[in-house]
Amino acid sequence: MIDEKIAFTDTTTDVSDESQANKEQKLGEKAWYVVNTYSTHENKVAFNLKKRVESMGLEELIFRIVVAEQEVPVMKDGLPTGKTRMKNLYPGYVFVEMIMTDYAWYVVRNTPGVTGFVGSSGKGTKPFPVPREQIEPVLKRMGMVDESMYDRYNEGDYIKVIRGTLEGTEGRILSINRENGAVEIETVFFGRTTRVEVDFSEIERI
Repeated sequence: MIDEKIAFTDTTTDVSDESQANKEQKLGEKAWYVVNTYSTHENKVAFNLKKRVESMGLEELIFRIVVAEQEVPVMKDGLPTGKTRMKNLYPGYVFVEMIMTDYAWYVVRNTPGVTGFVGSSGKGTKPFPVPREQIEPVLKRMGMVDESMYDRYNEGDYIKVIRGTLEGTEGRILSINRENGAVEIETVFFGRTTRVEVDFSEIERI
């Protein structure tokens, strides 16, 4: 089985916990938003937005800018050719982690190639952030894990493996190791109960 590789565009600002808390108290809460783009222009939009963040000094308002792409094998007549291509997991979308101020909103929606925000009704209304439980699977499919994600998982929870060699497998959490991201789950293979270990980035609650 061919392992799938994940690539993504990621802009990150390194901010201490203390300065981050002060900033959010002053400006608002950091959250994820989804931006609509013209089809096949996702990477160009991400690049343009990244350059605007740098040139306009918006590192304290706009943080990660993510375009999800997956390297997949090129098939011919049902057989792998040995070549690969990049597949966009979410065509027409760019994921932006930001603090939604009037200025940040203006900058993003006026970036060339952006057609709007998901969750905005138009007429000058700001969009709603993406709920944590919805953005989490998106980030995990790209191997991106935040410490806060662990808070939603406990021993006994039922999960589904969303990527990797066991993709599609369902099971119950037996233990979670936050230090190395290892999760032991109990699942059923060929009618027998089996314990397997997966990475935290590979699971989603069901």
